[in-house]
Amino acid sequence: MRPTTTARRLRSQMTDAEDKLWSYLRNRRLHGMKFRRQMPIGQFVADFACVEARLVIEVDGGQHAEQVVQDEARTAAIEATGYLLLRFWNDDVLQNIEGVIGEIERTLAARE
Repeated sequence: MRPTTTARRLRSQMTDAEDKLWSYLRNRRLHGMKFRRQMPIGQFVADFACVEARLVIEVDGGQHAEQVVQDEARTAAIEATGYLLLRFWNDDVLQNIEGVIGEIERTLAARE
């Protein structure tokens, strides 16, 4: 399946955690930076990406605890394209959104 087809499908099936984080990232709400959701980067589709800051944000569910090797390979491949990748667990986004947003803001400030 083409990455753009996959991205369209994923946009319509966002998790609760992705939806919550998107409400903070959309419409240039953080540092005036534009984020895109479910953006193809190489062979992968990033949960959220800011092209200007070269930042990717991934929101991971429990299944990622069992696929550490695959996630490390994915991180390496995305970072090889010049992006920095931040990962957050669903529970962190749902229960500590202020901490997650703070980490993203610090990262954005360091990349300006």
